[in-house]
Amino acid sequence: MLYAKENLMRNLFTIFTLALCTVTGAGPALAAGAAKPDSHGTIVAFGDSLTAGYGVPESEAYPAQLQRKLHQSGYQWTVINAGISGETSTGALARVDWLMKLKPDIVILETGANDGLRGQDPEFTRRNIDKIVSSLQGKGVMVVLAGMRILRNLGPSYTAKFAAIYPRVAKERKVILVPFFLDKVAGKEGLNLSDGIHPTGKGYGIVTETVYPYVVKAIKQKGGA
Repeated sequence: MLYAKENLMRNLFTIFTLALCTVTGAGPALAAGAAKPDSHGTIVAFGDSLTAGYGVPESEAYPAQLQRKLHQSGYQWTVINAGISGETSTGALARVDWLMKLKPDIVILETGANDGLRGQDPEFTRRNIDKIVSSLQGKGVMVVLAGMRILRNLGPSYTAKFAAIYPRVAKERKVILVPFFLDKVAGKEGLNLSDGIHPTGKGYGIVTETVYPYVVKAIKQKGGA
């Protein structure tokens, strides 16, 4: 009986202390620059194998790493991996209605690399990406567009036209652009699998660092911080 009474007193003291911290603001402060605790929403990472995380555990793909980094910074947003290996921009366009079932607030759109590998006309790819962005915006979704580049073996003219797709769409649709999704990773030994195309878990860590500030910008524009 005495033990129970001591436990009760201890619990009441703890509750009183927590309440006092809440009222006076004496509780642990958020780290500088961190988001408010109620900052939350849904981000869908929409793309091909580079988003899906081909060849690495799901926990090492960039969507999972991005969610961990956001949570560590105080942004309690959920990041859903909606990547499909081998998908082209045509396939991504066909999936937009399905994507909306996930109720995204923000979509990170990474597509087009497989178009380039197949030598698809860059103008065709641009139109597909433009339609995807336009459709998402029409549904009230904020888009972060991941810029891509293609292997130079297709010639300088093709690679230049392909790289120009993303800044053009971003400018015309007024969306946030990640200049190059694979910045500091593409072609780097040790950061890619043996195919030289898909990042390792370490490579995806760098991709996450590249994408992160643009996602935070989208969250703030969305009013989530």
